[in-house]
Amino acid sequence: MSVMPDVIALTRELLRFNTVNPPGAEQACAQHIGGLLKGAGFQVAYAEFAPSRMSLVARIGGGKGKPPLGFTGHIDTVPLGAAAWKVDAFGASMEGGKLYGRGASDMKGGVAAFVVAALRLADKLKDAPGITLVITADEECGCGGAAHLVAQGNLLGEIGALVIGEPTANYPLVGHKGALWLEAKTRGITAHGSMPERGDNAIYKAATAIARLQAFDFDAAPHPLMGAPTLNVGTIRGGLNVNSVPDETVIGVDIRTVPGQDHALIRARLQRALGEMIEITPTIDVGAIYSDPAQAWIQRVFDMVQPHLGSRPQPRAATYFTDAAVLKDAYRDIPMVVLGPGEPQLAHQTDEYCLLDRIEQSVEIYGELIRDWSL
Repeated sequence: MSVMPDVIALTRELLRFNTVNPPGAEQACAQHIGGLLKGAGFQVAYAEFAPSRMSLVARIGGGKGKPPLGFTGHIDTVPLGAAAWKVDAFGASMEGGKLYGRGASDMKGGVAAFVVAALRLADKLKDAPGITLVITADEECGCGGAAHLVAQGNLLGEIGALVIGEPTANYPLVGHKGALWLEAKTRGITAHGSMPERGDNAIYKAATAIARLQAFDFDAAPHPLMGAPTLNVGTIRGGLNVNSVPDETVIGVDIRTVPGQDHALIRARLQRALGEMIEITPTIDVGAIYSDPAQAWIQRVFDMVQPHLGSRPQPRAATYFTDAAVLKDAYRDIPMVVLGPGEPQLAHQTDEYCLLDRIEQSVEIYGELIRDWSL
């Protein structure tokens, strides 16, 4: 690849890496990106947290009395789904101004865009506050790569603001809800279905638990941008066969929280509502993020995006969660914005694509953000 790389070419290269999670296998993709950045003068550190599972942190510049600007994105993708694709999901084909492939919108287009913006400005950033790129594995299954980076201590370094390149159609978003996913387990005693009085039916207990979950009151005021917290019972598993009394049921609960809510307190209140006989186990626990739209850098982002959108952005929030929910434990009290070229409604969809001109546009926006911060 040339010193002035083409963002569409790089996006297509990233799409050809099969990083479906599980199993992930992001190492080859991470090393490909890392090689490009290292060749341009970036310091690159890899973080392998499992065989073939790898994140990286790349930085250039720094030490000018101002922390660097941060960018983050993930390189794993969700599975293809049961429906057949009309294109090769890893073929990176282009048609009608669209680039197809699993991860095109979520979010290899975004990663390619900020990598290319960084590469194009690398020479100018060596003697500037600079930038730090945090490219993660295992975001789709609960931000495991980001959590591993945070656990490493000083590997992430310091930044002054963070851009999360998740799909927003290049519309800047100032936050997202948190996610608390739980498994609520009921237990009983099995018996023959013709003699149910000899058993203890776990599904009956689950039915009572579900009714209590449906009636659960968060006792929390709605957030001005994100609205009220929500609870959804998404799955229920129980019973081995129709002619036996079931001895175990597992209920899958998806809670989305707003800034200011404490997940530990929510779990404790749920436990009281459900009773001690029901076991609650978290499977994903990531908090909300929110930056005051009036904050100076957020307003600068709005300034720079406005010409590209044709009107001034209004404060909005994402419906999904991002690695920033975990990275904020290392990067405390900094403004964060979710801003990327992908189409939000195409994330996780069959025949996922990203618009070519949107990817090109994001390179321009990211470049303007970098120059405004460092040059």
